Amino acid sequence: MTTATTAGAAPAPAPKSRKSVTGTRKTVAALFLLPALVLLGALVVYPIGYSVVRSFYDQSGDGFAGFDNYKTLFTDDGIRTALKNNIIWVVFAPTIATALGLIFAVLTERVRWGTAFKLVVFMPMAISMLAAGIIFRLVYDQDPDKGVANAVWVGVHDTFAESSAFPKAHPGRDSPLVADKGGFITKDTVRTGATVTLPLVGVAPDQMPGDARKAVAPQADPGRITGTTWQDFTRGKGVGKLGVPDPTELGYPGMKIEAVKDGKVVETVKAGDDGTFSFSEKADGAQLRLPASNFKEPYNGLDWLGPSLVTPSIIGAYIWMWAGFAMVLIAAGLAGIPRDLLEAARVDGANEWQVFRKVTVPLLAPVLAVVAVTLMINVLKIFDLVFIIAPGSSQDDANVLALELYRKGFAEDQPGVASAISVFLLLLVIPVMWFNIRRLRREVRR
Repeated sequence: MTTATTAGAAPAPAPKSRKSVTGTRKTVAALFLLPALVLLGALVVYPIGYSVVRSFYDQSGDGFAGFDNYKTLFTDDGIRTALKNNIIWVVFAPTIATALGLIFAVLTERVRWGTAFKLVVFMPMAISMLAAGIIFRLVYDQDPDKGVANAVWVGVHDTFAESSAFPKAHPGRDSPLVADKGGFITKDTVRTGATVTLPLVGVAPDQMPGDARKAVAPQADPGRITGTTWQDFTRGKGVGKLGVPDPTELGYPGMKIEAVKDGKVVETVKAGDDGTFSFSEKADGAQLRLPASNFKEPYNGLDWLGPSLVTPSIIGAYIWMWAGFAMVLIAAGLAGIPRDLLEAARVDGANEWQVFRKVTVPLLAPVLAVVAVTLMINVLKIFDLVFIIAPGSSQDDANVLALELYRKGFAEDQPGVASAISVFLLLLVIPVMWFNIRRLRREVRR
């Protein structure tokens, strides 16, 4: 009977198709994912695969080149410079940006206007790389009247070191002065009670110092040597006298004058606003010299975009943009730190520096790692700032891999080498991305 019952039993129902955790059938889920997968394949997978294949072919794309394009990565001077600069970028840019973000986040935590400060620091993130590049191209302009960086630098320099106001000044015709060691010296010696005139030319009226006054003819003093140095600008016949201060001519304020006797400086004076000066009896029998310091070119600041400073300057622009990004992420992590731990450390006698170094920073380590790694990925493919800020004369010195990829692929028509650079960049980015993803998964599990 058991056998009959078994034989006559209805067949077991066919298993239903499995559903996903959300209750959606796999076929339906696949249909919804299909457009995204197609786009992913067309925009990511295919370009990567094509670049890998193309990197093994020659310039024409018809001949197989093997690993020749990859050998070029380590033999071409331009690519080697780009690789060196990328290493500098990866080491310094993320480190400094993360450190500044940490400092800003910690310092603004207890300040009443901290939110406003964070907004200002984060604001550069709203600016495109193109706009930021143009801004900093102007900031780093060599002319202090245009470039903010050199305006500040020259201002600081001139605070501690005097700058000449008369770099173009020189003796005119029939002058009592002759050239001497970059400056000028009188042909004859001077005597006590005599007057001396030291006329110069070469300074445009609009370039004269603002404190210059009308030149005054020297007045004889029996116990001293008096004189005047001024801009002897005689326009022509009948207009002013050569070698004599006229009412329309200005003195050289602050002009340094030395009394030189037997090759030694025995006395030094400076001309007043009207160009007049006076020596004591010690200058009797000496020659009067206008030293070279009166005529040196004014300090014009640093060549920020020159070969030696262009890479640090561009890194500075990058930090200006991304320090706000680091600050916002770190501030979010800082808000999640239990205040009990900080207060317990203070109760145990730790000062603020010890709390920061031994409690705050270790607790923020996961956030700091994510920020630093994200910025590393970002700087590995930096292109915009370098391309825009670096002038043509120093672009080779500021070169990075992404810029060299562009130049090889478009300017120099070497698509095989450009593809090899792109694959090399991908290989550099993958370990950093893997580290970041692994850390994020670890944080999710917690």
